Amino acid sequence: MSEDEHGRITIRAIADEAGVSVPTVSRVINGRSDVAPETRKRVEELLNERGYQRRRSTRAPSRARLVDLVFNELDSPWAVEIIRGVEDAAHAAGVGTVVSAVHRRRASTEQWLDNLRTRASDGVILVVSQLASPILEQLRHLGVPMVVLDPSGGPTMDAPAIGATNWAGGLAATEHLISLGHTRIGFIHGPKQVLCSRARFDGYRAALDAAGLTYDPTLIYDGDFYHQSGFDAATSLMRLPEPPTAIFASSDQMAFGAYEAIRQAGLRIPEHVSVIGFDDLPESRWCSPPLTTIRQPLAEMGALAARTVLEMAAGNDIDSPRLELATELVVRESTARLVP
Repeated sequence: MSEDEHGRITIRAIADEAGVSVPTVSRVINGRSDVAPETRKRVEELLNERGYQRRRSTRAPSRARLVDLVFNELDSPWAVEIIRGVEDAAHAAGVGTVVSAVHRRRASTEQWLDNLRTRASDGVILVVSQLASPILEQLRHLGVPMVVLDPSGGPTMDAPAIGATNWAGGLAATEHLISLGHTRIGFIHGPKQVLCSRARFDGYRAALDAAGLTYDPTLIYDGDFYHQSGFDAATSLMRLPEPPTAIFASSDQMAFGAYEAIRQAGLRIPEHVSVIGFDDLPESRWCSPPLTTIRQPLAEMGALAARTVLEMAAGNDIDSPRLELATELVVRESTARLVP
């Protein structure tokens, strides 16, 4: 029988021995009526036999009051959009939000876990590209509901996941450029270990194939979703003997970096080079020229993640292990028809 670091029996251990889900055990503990009598009896017997200690709380048993929102970093504009969506949904439910950054360092992650144990949070929303297995195991032992929100393509971590249709977005971005007559389309890749980045690239490849265009690896440059990598990649693209007439940067921040590289090359957007991004950050409509991009519904994803983890905290089962919200092409002034 599994125990946490304080020697207490966990909800996960009770669920495993009873052959039921963690939310089912939570419903029994919270006195919910929507549990079969035989299941309730079996779980209650195990709770008593194993000496499970219920967390002391002054909160209503079926209503969460606090959720944790955890990022690798907080230095990206899309993090602000996600926070806004989570906070809006949590506030509407009367729930507080605690935002943390673990900075991909073990010490930071363990400190956050210590704080989580102290707060006895009702749910965790993870916006991380990776998390060490021992840390995940500790989270499971705590019996805290988890949801993964993966604009950065994090693994499912044995938890419900909220994402976006990245492949479809990559396809739509490239099809838009092809429809304007562009056949040499540069692509600035995000981190290759990140699932959403690979999906956007696969969408790019699929659009080229569908249009009968030859894939040219010399037009592909790596990036990391941030401005500098977009600048570096676009600088290299503009120095090619036959530079592309359009660039698909797989994040808006990399597209902004490409803007500066194109300016320094003495070229204009979209007269000489069309540029399309991915995210539709608020800055996209205010840059010059306003950026054509693929809208990723970051705030809506955050709100859905919050509602999902609150449903789990209330002991309700989640119908789907993964939900993807639709991306959308937003046409502005950075793309134009190719003039021979």
